[in-house]
Amino acid sequence: MASEPPVSPAPVVPGAPDGLTSDDFPVLWPVGTRWADNDMFGHLNNAVYYQLFDTAINAWINTTTGLDPLTTPALGIVAESGCRYFSELHFPEGLVVGVAVTRLGRSSVTYRLGVFRAAPGERAQPVTALGHWVHVYVDRSSRKPVEIPAAIRALLSTARVDR
Repeated sequence: MASEPPVSPAPVVPGAPDGLTSDDFPVLWPVGTRWADNDMFGHLNNAVYYQLFDTAINAWINTTTGLDPLTTPALGIVAESGCRYFSELHFPEGLVVGVAVTRLGRSSVTYRLGVFRAAPGERAQPVTALGHWVHVYVDRSSRKPVEIPAAIRALLSTARVDR
């Protein structure tokens, strides 16, 4: 009986949080890059990472819950965001955005987001960028904070992490 080769640990990315890999994210959402994402320095422009975060979060929520973002009465508005970069990425790399929920409040949710190179069949990829993102749910008309809709709250709770 042939044994499987051992899984090698993820390489360390200088400056990245020790030991943080794709295995630390309950949701891994594949995203593509475009030629226009590269800037004059030949790597993904910093603003592109925020588009990747927004795409991964909303695609995950909308696809999984079946809610229509154009008609749902509550909207997740970005109240805060940030990103730290550890390794350059370039078009045409395939990427994965890791999504983890670090705080789930009455009307807001805080995400930790990681960007990883897509490596089919490989586990524990090192983080190339680490972001945080806060959604506050508001009424579509009044823009006043409201409770996170039940279907979204249930989904978010599946991605909760302690660290």
